[in-house]
Amino acid sequence: MNDQGVVFRLSWPKQLVGIWLLWTGIVMSAWAQDFSQVPGVVIDHLPKSTRNFIGSPSLIILPNGNYIASHDIFGKGPTPQHTHVFESKDRGKSWQKIAELDSLWWASLFINKGALYLFGTTREYGRMSIRRSMDGGRNWSRVDEGILKEEDGYHCASVPVQVFKGRVWKGMERNVPVTSWGNFQSFVASAPVDADLLDPKSWTFTPRLIYNKSAWGPGNAWLEGNVVMNPKGEIWNLLRVNNLQDDQAAMYRTSDDGQTADSSTVTFIKLPGACKKFNIRFDPKTKRYFTFTNYALPKHRTYKRERARNAQVMLSSPDLETWTIHGIILYHPDIETAGFQYLDWQFDGNDIIVASRTAFDDGMGGADNQHNSNFLTFHRVENFRTYRTPAEWKPLLEGTIDFTVLK
Repeated sequence: MNDQGVVFRLSWPKQLVGIWLLWTGIVMSAWAQDFSQVPGVVIDHLPKSTRNFIGSPSLIILPNGNYIASHDIFGKGPTPQHTHVFESKDRGKSWQKIAELDSLWWASLFINKGALYLFGTTREYGRMSIRRSMDGGRNWSRVDEGILKEEDGYHCASVPVQVFKGRVWKGMERNVPVTSWGNFQSFVASAPVDADLLDPKSWTFTPRLIYNKSAWGPGNAWLEGNVVMNPKGEIWNLLRVNNLQDDQAAMYRTSDDGQTADSSTVTFIKLPGACKKFNIRFDPKTKRYFTFTNYALPKHRTYKRERARNAQVMLSSPDLETWTIHGIILYHPDIETAGFQYLDWQFDGNDIIVASRTAFDDGMGGADNQHNSNFLTFHRVENFRTYRTPAEWKPLLEGTIDFTVLK
């Protein structure tokens, strides 16, 4: 790794790497790459023959107007668990890779005091880690300069890192033990906006709260929390709940200094699609909170809800507790091999711009399944405050749930 931490290394023996590359080339040559049907703009692509998949999309708009997107890699091929960074200078019409960061996973892009950051973990259930770029994402601090917690077991997603009340906030979890999925202890990390964010002494962490399976109903885990400020000015962490109903989220209050969080404040709300990851942001113009979810459309609700990822719907709420669906923004009828998931997004004037972890046909065998995405794609929801679902998708909603158009 060089001083900027942007070089990654192959960990396989050279002979095995050579065999793998030869085999991959033979397999890929049997297919003709075809992205013509992929929705949006393709930022990056990994054919399933690589045995690697695209995860953790994140998206930010720099002060100069350039867009920066990132994703990590998971799977069983060479070089997983690192992050790629891309730049667009033409508002998302084209993209160029500008960096690769070793030992970074599940990371969120955010800007603070003119610097660009990626906040995640060093690997799957690794150490808590933050990296900084002072030149718009081309060069980054070293991994050893921003380890916030030395022990392993940390988990997060590319959820928003937000600034409220003079502090930077991000929802995190620790999975203990790491030998199985779902042992998520939820907490919130925060630091003063003027602090050195690479210094672990700058950060405060709430106590970790365990999901009470016996007392809180059918869910078996909570994770991927969004730190938000409600209309009363209170700081809450709003989390995905893994259950079969597909419409339940959990939230608990955090103190303004980031020191405390109490399980006695845990509240459950109805949020369609909330058994899968979502991001929440506040629109000052409408004074509403917006999100996108993998709501399981009624015609697909016989399928396993946690894997129903073939649709993304836009929702909003005036108070974080009552959510309204405004329509579908992405959809494919194939629920087994198509997916639009783990969206990160930003307001851009009258539009919303979106980065999606997308599973779609690529002319090279398609996606491994709806979960194991082969694309990072970019999308624009134009005039989102008056968005209307395309006519061909309206029957998927009408007569089954209430949905409205913002005025």
